[in-house]
Amino acid sequence: MLLQSLGFNDAARAGDGPIQDNSFLLEEAYNQESGVVQHISAWGRTRDTGGWAYSFTQEWPVGGVRHQFSWTFLWLQPEGIREAGDGVGDLALNYRYQLVGDGTAPVAMSPRLSLLLPTGDPGLGRSSGAWGAQANIPLSVVLGPRVVSHINLGGTYLRGAEDAFGNRGNLSLWNIGQSFIWLATPRVNAMLEFVYLSGEEITGSGASGRVESLLINPGIRWAHNFRNGLQIVPGVSLPIGAGPSSGTQALFLYLSFEHPFTQAARSATP
Repeated sequence: MLLQSLGFNDAARAGDGPIQDNSFLLEEAYNQESGVVQHISAWGRTRDTGGWAYSFTQEWPVGGVRHQFSWTFLWLQPEGIREAGDGVGDLALNYRYQLVGDGTAPVAMSPRLSLLLPTGDPGLGRSSGAWGAQANIPLSVVLGPRVVSHINLGGTYLRGAEDAFGNRGNLSLWNIGQSFIWLATPRVNAMLEFVYLSGEEITGSGASGRVESLLINPGIRWAHNFRNGLQIVPGVSLPIGAGPSSGTQALFLYLSFEHPFTQAARSATP
């Protein structure tokens, strides 16, 4: 969905198109095209604690590029509670609106609103134990023929969140991030992402404290395009903690499948 205005073809419809909507820790501001669905798997593991998380997301257009629905499922091994084992985490239901531009524009914006469902077990560290709401505003800007930047600003609110010891409290979290994508070739992109989080965590009965996180995430992604419109995008990155997260090292793996699911979209594939 990216940069037809710079002479690139559309990735979801052309077997030789570029990589477009496949960032790792940030969102790009391009909704799915009409008739095209994306399946995203991501897995990350921290080196020092051994905690890991796997997420699966499906993104569906609703009547066209203007509206998009998606859902995200988590399976995780919490940090610091290894004896609890791994299991189901919380579920997110997401709606995005293409407010400005689209995949062909030099500037695009698509605000997202999510409903967070406590489907995991807070006693095992796999859930917030509370219903919540999350908003995020991704802004994508073309900086040059081969460089694109993505900026995110968002917040999360959890009412009556619960920790592993049964303590409860209302929590809020703010996030800001920016990424730079270098199109080394249409099928190979180098990425550099910066993500800062600031919010609250439960520290005891009726008490909360401030928590901060800063990650620098260098990575690479590449595409395998097929004549039937299928695009497979693997990727790998090495998140590194800085500032309040100094010493943190992690491994992040990414895999996306994007393909047409309607006859009209299939017919548009060369």
